[in-house]
This record gives sequence, C-alpha cells and structure tokens, in this order.
Amino acid sequence: MRYLDPKNDVTFKRVFGEHPHLLLSFLNALLPLPPGQEIVSLEYLTPELVPQIPILKNSTVDVRCCDAKNRHFIVEMQVLWTDSFYKRVLFNASKAYVKQLRSGQDYHFLQPVYSLNLVDDTFSPKGELDYYHHYQIVNLANTERQIEGLEFVFVELPKFRPKMMDEKKLRVLWLRYLTEIKDRESEIAQDLLDNSEIREAIEYLQESAFSVGELEAYDGYWDRVALERTRITDSLVQGEHVGFAKGLEKGKQIGLEEGKQMGLEEGKQMGLELVRQRMLANGFSVAEIQKILKE
Repeated sequence: MRYLDPKNDVTFKRVFGEHPHLLLSFLNALLPLPPGQEIVSLEYLTPELVPQIPILKNSTVDVRCCDAKNRHFIVEMQVLWTDSFYKRVLFNASKAYVKQLRSGQDYHFLQPVYSLNLVDDTFSPKGELDYYHHYQIVNLANTERQIEGLEFVFVELPKFRPKMMDEKKLRVLWLRYLTEIKDRESEIAQDLLDNSEIREAIEYLQESAFSVGELEAYDGYWDRVALERTRITDSLVQGEHVGFAKGLEKGKQIGLEEGKQMGLEEGKQMGLELVRQRMLANGFSVAEIQKILKE
C-alpha cells in the first residue's frame, strides 16, 4: 500500500478540509491556546479568494473555519517561501477579522483570528534553530500586555525534529505526520498508527483512495512547485550575476583611481629624491636640504 504526501494541496485539503474532527485535533495541538480555551467544535467557512503573490501562484487559503466561540482560524500549507508571504498572511487574517462585522454591528462582536502557517521551507535567520514562531500584537515595553485580535503562528517544517520531547505529544505526532510521510511512501511508523486520529488521517492518504483525476491534480501540483522553485533559483542566480558584474566594474574604477593616486605619489617621491641628490652634489648639508624641502 502506498501513501501520498500530506503537504500537497490535494491531500492537505482532503484531510483537513473535509474532516472537522481531525482539523480540531490538529489546531488544538499546533496553536498556542491557553488552558481551558481549547477548540471544542468547528464549522468550515468558504476560503476567500485573495490577490495572489506572483511568485507564489499556487498559494491559496487551504482551510478557513470558526468555532463555537466564533473565533476564526485560517490554515495554510505553503511549500515555498518568499518574504511577501508575511504580507499575504497579514492580509488574510486582517480581512477575516474585519469581515466578522455586519453593517451596524458593534466592535465587541469581533472575535480573535488565528493564522496557522505551515511552511515546508526555512525562512528565519540562518543558525536559528526554533521551528515554531508565534506572533502577537504586544506592548514592546511590557510584552505581557497585548492587543487581542490577531495571532500568527509560522512552523518551519524542515527544522522540526521528533526528539523535541518538550513539545506536546500530539503536536509531535501531527508534525511527524506532515514531515515523515513522503510521496508514494509505503511504510508508516507504528507509533503514528497507534494514535486513532493520526491513523485515520493516514488512511485518507492512501493512493488507492484517489481518482485518476485527483492523482493528476496531485502530480500537477508538484510540477508547478518544481517550476516555481526553478524560477526562484534562476532569479536569485541572475541577481547574483548582476551584482557581481556591478561589483567588478566598481572595483575596476576604484583600482584605476587608486593606481593613479599611487602613480602621482611615486612620481613626487622620485622628483624629491632627484632634487635631494643634486643639492648634495652642490655642497648643501643634510640639515639645509631638509629645511628647504621641509621634510
């Protein structure tokens, strides 16, 4: 039996966009919800179409839902990263926050929006080991004080390691589900299968459960990702070449200018030495020469 990669747009939406009890478990495990504030029920909302980032043409809101307290949750699975993604996430969360109010309603009807972003790429500063990034609107002088309404979580999947046992057990299992099951995987770790929710989510990844058309869409998604990754790489390489050429030209100009200055200085010293030799030949003392030449 073979399984598909859960990070693909087709599989991710199949698992978390069609089975609210699995999404509920996933969100409670991944989100930094205070004790007693866990999600107890979910209702799917229609994902909104938003302006696309040119280099991330396949980036769309994967799952949007709300719970019994009317808190809104936005979940996105992103396999490629650019800095523009931050702005897209902020746009989506802000739009979801604003659209809660109907015309004439008071602001106290507004409930928090949580944005969970799973990224199969690294984007934080080089050398930073943390894979879990939680953002709030806080007072910089006293971070305990915050403005409630928007919270953002970014997870760098490539940095996650199962040995991080200080994490919640269910969080570890769900992240292993996302990172260990590869395309056309045939073997699944037993401890993943031992958890009933994870096991059910794995069953939905069986290749045989997808139609021919769905499998074509699945493979097409990876093709588009590969194409976009190539474009990003080509863009970076081209930028490096342009930067190198400009740097080389600037270096030549600086070198020529420095050479000119060195030549003038060398000529001056040679001229002084010639005058000094002639003055010595005409009987001037060293002290007189130094005084005249102001050495």
